[in-house]
Amino acid sequence: MAGVSGTGSVVGEEWGARAAHSRALAVLRVRGRALGLAVLPAAVAVVLYAGGVTGHFTGPAWDTARWVVTVLAVLVLLAATAVALVVARARPAATPTVELAETAAPDLYRLVRDLADRLDVPAPAGIALTPDCDSWLEDRTHRAHRGLRTAHDGDGAPVLVIGSPFLWWMRVAELRAVLAPVVAGTGPAAQPDIAAARRFVRGLDAAVAVPDDPGLDPIRRLGAHGVGRMARVLLRACRGHAAEMERGVAAAGSERAQAVDYGVRIVAQEQVGLAYAGWDRLLTRVALPAWRMGRWPAKLDAGVVSALTELSRRDRLAEGFSSRLGERPACDLLEEPGAVDEATSLLAARLFHGGPAEAGPDWSPVEWSQYPEEVVDRKWRTDAARLHQVLDGLGVPDSAAGPASDAVGPTLTRVIAHLTTERPPGPADQEPAAADVTGPADPELDVTGPADPEPATADVTGPAHQEPDGISAVHPDPDTADLTGADQLGALDDDEPVNPAAEALAGALSALLVREEAAREARVAAAAESARSAEKSRKAAPAAVAVSGPDGPLPLFPLQPPRTGRDLLADHVTAMVCCAAVDTAEAVPGLDWLDGPTLLVGGERAADLGPRVLALVEDGDPEPLSVWLARTGVRPEKPVRLV
Repeated sequence: MAGVSGTGSVVGEEWGARAAHSRALAVLRVRGRALGLAVLPAAVAVVLYAGGVTGHFTGPAWDTARWVVTVLAVLVLLAATAVALVVARARPAATPTVELAETAAPDLYRLVRDLADRLDVPAPAGIALTPDCDSWLEDRTHRAHRGLRTAHDGDGAPVLVIGSPFLWWMRVAELRAVLAPVVAGTGPAAQPDIAAARRFVRGLDAAVAVPDDPGLDPIRRLGAHGVGRMARVLLRACRGHAAEMERGVAAAGSERAQAVDYGVRIVAQEQVGLAYAGWDRLLTRVALPAWRMGRWPAKLDAGVVSALTELSRRDRLAEGFSSRLGERPACDLLEEPGAVDEATSLLAARLFHGGPAEAGPDWSPVEWSQYPEEVVDRKWRTDAARLHQVLDGLGVPDSAAGPASDAVGPTLTRVIAHLTTERPPGPADQEPAAADVTGPADPELDVTGPADPEPATADVTGPAHQEPDGISAVHPDPDTADLTGADQLGALDDDEPVNPAAEALAGALSALLVREEAAREARVAAAAESARSAEKSRKAAPAAVAVSGPDGPLPLFPLQPPRTGRDLLADHVTAMVCCAAVDTAEAVPGLDWLDGPTLLVGGERAADLGPRVLALVEDGDPEPLSVWLARTGVRPEKPVRLV
């Protein structure tokens, strides 16, 4: 059976390699046809001149034809030369990575070379890390990328890019099994036709982006647009062949890798999915709040181990995964795991948030032990201060705290009182409702009609809040309602109550955050420009760990879409509640590895706070939150400390 399996593997590998080579030749034929079309007018001109010399093509008409074809041939050759130069000189895109010199990870280089020997393929030219759960081979033979190469052999082999979470979560055997199909791809990459086809496709892809270069003057930009159109046409012609070529290369590498650690690879693939889930949760729930505060966690890769361990503790499906932690982790293959983790953590902040490339006064690292105090508590107090700043701008009086509060300062009571709306009387309150009919602002008067059995909603506080032109506040006309408020309070259902005070507050908060973000981006751009100027003025020596990447705008991969106004308001009100709990009750800020910043009351997570805040923000109902405050001993009338 082993012989049959090995034969099938060889046949599959041979099929994948032949398919890749066939598609590579198809890509090169596209290049050949383009070259043939470029020299065709010149060839016709040569024929016409030869006919004139031999006496076959004589007369004024042939002379005119020779001149016209000659001029056309010169123009076409100049255009073809320009396209060829741009394609050859354009800088292909390079993935931002943390480069690992062999001195920084000798054991890892030894493992990869041993793997290449077992697979009988060329070893990668270097190793780089990326803050993502993926691994691939990247060609950096272009002269613009040669400064990023960490190997000294210069044999043209691609660079092996490894996802940094794999090094911290996976064991050494698992990492070797996962990297086997990737390293096996260096064999087809060394085939001359496949390498030439890849260079041609990468050059076309880079040429398409040349018109967007900010350093071009108007005349050169006009020419770059023409070159870009031609490159786009060629790219469309060979796109399908290039995709099939890469599939063939992947199939050949996968078949070849079946001879190495195949059984371990099946188990390791489960760890790949688990690492991806934990990494995504760590970035969106834990790292993102810190990045927004101007702090970047310096040990993200170590944090993913804690997050996945917590996941294995909570999820029965993940039981047994944490028992692997007793084996040797793959990060032991690095000489200085802490320095590498810090470099990849900073790169992750650049890619997913757009932070500066270097640490500074407004962009400093934070350790996990300092996260609750330096990030969670500071975030809450910053959001609370912003909330009260907006309330001051809206003219909300401080007297909302009530006469019983003799202290002066921002209070939670002020926020609750502003967001609270009058609740319409229910069936149990029929008599009080009847007594209020004589009042000038009866909420029962504004209804959608006799066919609507529901009472007036909480947003109807009087005639001043009635919608113009007879439009009901409960069921607005879809043809005339203003749907632009979706970015303020989110798209709400027709039967969902709307809190007008929350709507106005959310709009003001969104506008203030937009201004703050614009100012932050201006500071980041200025810092990046000064860093580039300083880099040009000095000649930096190569380090063991270096960060490479494009010079384009970051972030390349935003983690979350822009938050709605309702989400922003709920976050700020929650922050105010947490500040009051920390200052007036026995509560402390904490870190949950899967959910991010959390409030600990008596050592337990306050998991039921979110729905109560949403009831206040969306419905104007303070009762659920008031019950929670009374139960936990929080005094909302006391002023809180802000940043």
